Amino acid sequence: MATDNSVNQAKEVLRIEAESIFDLVEKVDHNFSKAVDLIYRSKGRVIVTGIGKSGLVGKKIVATLTSTGTPAIFLHPVEGLHGDLGIVNRDDVILAISNSGETNELNLLTFSIKEVGIPIIAFTGNMESTLAKSSDVAIDVGVAREACPFGLAPTSSTTATLAMGDALAIALIDKKSFSEKDFYKFHPGGHLGQRLMARVKDLMITGDAIPKVNSGASAIEAIDTIDECNLGFILIVDAADHLCGILTDGDVRRYVRKRTNFDEMSVDDLMTGSPKTIDPNLSIAETIEELQKAEITTLAVVDEKGLLKGYIHLHDILGRGGTVKISIPK
Repeated sequence: MATDNSVNQAKEVLRIEAESIFDLVEKVDHNFSKAVDLIYRSKGRVIVTGIGKSGLVGKKIVATLTSTGTPAIFLHPVEGLHGDLGIVNRDDVILAISNSGETNELNLLTFSIKEVGIPIIAFTGNMESTLAKSSDVAIDVGVAREACPFGLAPTSSTTATLAMGDALAIALIDKKSFSEKDFYKFHPGGHLGQRLMARVKDLMITGDAIPKVNSGASAIEAIDTIDECNLGFILIVDAADHLCGILTDGDVRRYVRKRTNFDEMSVDDLMTGSPKTIDPNLSIAETIEELQKAEITTLAVVDEKGLLKGYIHLHDILGRGGTVKISIPK
């Protein structure tokens, strides 16, 4: 079947926009550091301003900043010129967004603000523009081309600007040592907040559902158990339920490729000893980080004595086990 042309167009748009973001990497320099430092040292808010698509991107940047601990509000340039400029105070920092850098209303607003002595950060695709030259810090978010075939509709440029806004917010998280507990304060009712506040013990699989065999079991029994459980692994424990090791289907396949004879072997001959484990009281956010660092999808859950309490899988964290209901701490 011939590929629908719309599929090819979609793929080309995604390639163009991905390249636009990737090209920004080389543009992040000392100006970006200055912008982060300006906001970090500010005692006020980040006032984000822009018109049209830039304004819509600005509103999303405001949402990201506020949810990650940096107070921010959006100010429409036209409304700012007609009275709303009064919301700006001397402790604030302005983030002005314009791809061309020549938006009249925006430049009129920034000129008025600059006279008060409030620092201005510009996100612009034209580093020779009026906006860039009149700002304290100008960050280049220019793109080689728009994904629009006519080069008219803001596509790559808005994507690049949005990505730079995310980079700014995340850099500020690090600068402020903003923690997951801080994040929860801004997201107490949502699923993300519940996930961050949940502990491993809230989501781990326990009891008879744990795929395990005893140390000393035959290799054939262990392989059969992996097949029956259909989870891709089993855990090996001693008589007192202390964790001894793990055996995965990947391990078995590697032994098969070596033409290993399993008949005379025990699971202890095949297993990986001292597998990666996690404490049942660790947060889900920290668990995800551990999984990512180790590039694995499953962790055995053990207590301080090394006793197996369960296991936790990335799929269960992401929703296979349903939404976790966590009471909000008072």
